[in-house]
Parts: sequence; structure tokens; C-alpha cells
Amino acid sequence: MGHLLSKSSFIKGIQCEKQLYLYKYHYDWMDKVGESQQAVFDRGTNVGILAQKLFPEGKIATKDPKKSDEAVGNTKKLIANGTKVIYEAAFFYDDILVISDIIVKKGNDWFIYEVKSSTSISETYFLDASIQFYVLTHAGLNVKDISIIYINNQYIRMGGLDINILFNIESVQVQVAHKQRYIETETARLKKILMQSDIPNIPIGIQCSSPYPCSFYGHCWKNVPEYSVFDIANLKIDKKFELYNNGYVILEDIPTDYKLNDNQRMQVESHKNNNKVIDNAAIKDFLSEINYPVYFMDFETFMPAVPMFSGSRPYQQIPFQYSLHYLETKDSELKHDEFLADAGGDPRIPFIVKLLNDTKGAGTILVYNKAFEITRLKEIARDFPEYTNKINDRIARIIDLMIPFQKRFYYTPEMKGSYSIKYVLPALVPEMRYNDLEIKEGGTASIAFESLYYESNFIRIKEIRENLLSYCAMDTLAMVKVLKELEISAEL
Repeated sequence: MGHLLSKSSFIKGIQCEKQLYLYKYHYDWMDKVGESQQAVFDRGTNVGILAQKLFPEGKIATKDPKKSDEAVGNTKKLIANGTKVIYEAAFFYDDILVISDIIVKKGNDWFIYEVKSSTSISETYFLDASIQFYVLTHAGLNVKDISIIYINNQYIRMGGLDINILFNIESVQVQVAHKQRYIETETARLKKILMQSDIPNIPIGIQCSSPYPCSFYGHCWKNVPEYSVFDIANLKIDKKFELYNNGYVILEDIPTDYKLNDNQRMQVESHKNNNKVIDNAAIKDFLSEINYPVYFMDFETFMPAVPMFSGSRPYQQIPFQYSLHYLETKDSELKHDEFLADAGGDPRIPFIVKLLNDTKGAGTILVYNKAFEITRLKEIARDFPEYTNKINDRIARIIDLMIPFQKRFYYTPEMKGSYSIKYVLPALVPEMRYNDLEIKEGGTASIAFESLYYESNFIRIKEIRENLLSYCAMDTLAMVKVLKELEISAEL
């Protein structure tokens, strides 16, 4: 039983016809799935399996999504045998295959449940549910209602996990009913596109990233230079495409009278002329707020969709690691402290106890993007109020090293419009680069740490922990080097 459309390919086709066609006939052109994206997929799978416990003792119909004939046949057999709860139920109608997460029979009626790992219902989820309803009803199922199960972000775990509070169940039957004519029209249109001999000629556009990043982004954008008008900081996406579609692809192409704000114009002109912008007086004023000794501090967090610890919420950022470099004076020996939690329980109390001890001396606490660290500290104070006074003392000492770069006191073409430390560091200290590390950014660090809760290979555990320590230490060492460069600039 071949099928032209599936639930996922339909969603891709609504976003972009070219994406649909490539997905069907040029699957090997698809972008490689990165670690972060794979983690999102895995999270969705795990949340879906957990949600099955809301309707226990069901039977799984689809064991291998690639074997659609077998899946549809298994579903028919289970229904014929009187099975009341079926997971991954597969249905086929008019060259369209859909697999429903959970279907439940009550009396003569069926209730459909689509599980999402998000904390709200989007327009795309309505489309997802609508094509399921369309296929299931035409395949002969008497569907009474269709609902979306999603994460309740107000749930606070207290002791054991209560999935009846963790999940929200919301009927979307009314919205789905209104979309049935649309589904009929759009599935017919998309099937015609798939029967064409040529790839649809669709230029890059806003659809490449909305509502999801396109699976063929690398293929469609291969002729866009690595550094282009799409890299102009804080320029709205429609303005970027306005430039691109008018033939202005690289920054050198942009007309001098094109309307940009001051920072955007600085980025363009700095790149064109290959010149630095350094405001020594503003840098000196900023540095006057920093009092030695200085602690250079950076946190890493992870965000489990399903709260793992008592007193935590879904997707709450849980600090599990910090790095702390320390300079008593400008010219003293650099010292380093660090913490990386054991993946065996709630890391928050051992994290804050050691951090408070390591920062108990006087002096400035320097971070990069203070909103992140301060918010995490306030959350720990909220959840563990016995540490509030000491935490508030540390917060009062925090200064944000990002400010001189965010406010463009110091800017070079190598920063490419960004004030992220991942761009600032190689611009100021070319010999230091994150590319040399196994873990290069916070998202990967988060995934790596969460994986330790399920990893049993001691060699792999040791390797992951060493990579995490190297990455976090790099963040604070980078701040040390960046501060030194600012101090040199202020003296010129």
C-alpha cells in the first residue's frame, strides 16, 4: 500500500510545496539532524510514551512506521477484536496515511488523542488533528471527539510524578470540524504537486523557517553566502528578504541610503571598511564599576520536559554546573573553581551550596548576559528560601561583561553584528575558539548532562563529564581574556 501523503508530509507541504516534493523524492538531500533537533524528537517520543499511561493497557499497532501496510493491517485487526485502547493506530484513505498517537473506544464512539511535548496548542497542531480526523472518519471510524494532550507548565512536581496533572487534555473538535473542507482541498492540491515531474520552483522566503526550520534548508540556501544580509543583527526578516530579493545579497551591496538603525549601519560600514569601533571613554566608565577581586562566573542548565525533581516545573531551567575563575588583582595568579553535579538526583542544592562557598569573599562577580545567571539564582531562592539572603548578596555584586559589546563600545567586523561571547572571543582573542571543543554551546551541554541520567557506560560518562568541564571552563576563561582586552583598550 503506497501513499502519497502522510501526516508529517502534509504539514511540510502546507509550509512549502518544494519541501514536500524534496521530502518525497529527494530524501537524501535533507539536512543532517543535529544533536539539539534529535533531542527535540526524542523528547516528543518519550512524552508520547508517558502519555499512554493516561489510557493504560492499550495495544501498539505500529511497530515500524516504514511498514505502513502492516501498521494499517494491525490497526484493523485490533479494532475488529474489540480493543478499546490503541497506541500508534494507522489509517489509510485516498493515498493519505496517518498514525494517531492514542485512540480510545467508549461505547460505539472513538476518541482521538494527539500528544505534544509543548506547553500550548499552535495552529499547526490544529492542522495535525484535522488531517487525522479527515482520514479516520473517511476510513470508517465513528469519531466522537479529537483532543490534544500537552504539557501543563503550571504543574509543580511534589514527590512522585502525577501525570493526570502534568498533562492538559483539550478538545479541538470544533476547530477541526471547521477545517475539513480545507483539508480536502489542500490534500488534493498537494497530491497533484507530488505527481509533477519537476521540483516546484519556489525561491527561499519566510516559509523556510516558519512554522519550523525547513528540512532542506542547506539545499535551498546553498547559494547564499556564509555572511550575507540575513546576518544583519535585529533586522526584521521581511526587510532581509526585501534586500535579498532586490539583489542586495552581501553587506557590500547595501545602498548607503537604505534605512538601518545605528547599530545595523555600524555593522555594515565596519564590514565594508574593515574598521574597528572602540569608544575608550565608555569602556573606561564601564571598567570603573568593576572592583577586584573579580569572580568570572558561568552557569549551565538543562530543561527536562517532564519535571524530574520535587519542587520543579516542566521545562524549568535546572542549574547543574558552574565554572568560576578568580583574580585577586589585575596581575595576580588566575585561580579556578568548578562544580558539575552527579547525575543521580536534584543538582540544585549541591550547586548553590558550593557556589555560595566559592563566592563568599568580597569582590565583583562578572558574568556574560547577567539576566540568565540572575534569573537562575532567583529561582533557586524561590524554591529553597533558606538561601535567599546569601543569594541576594551575590546578585548585588554581579556586573554584566556583555554590556560594552551590546552597546557597541567595542565592535569589530569579526563579530558579524553579534555580541555573543562565541563571536566576541575570537574577535578579541583569535587564538581561543570554541570550535576546538567537543561541546561548543549551551544547548549541547544541556543534552549531554541530561543523557548522564540514563547512561550506564562508565567510559562514556567520564568522557561526557570531561567535555562538560572543558566547555564551561572555556566560558569563564573567555571572560578573563575579554576583560584583559578591554582593560588594554581603556589605557590607550
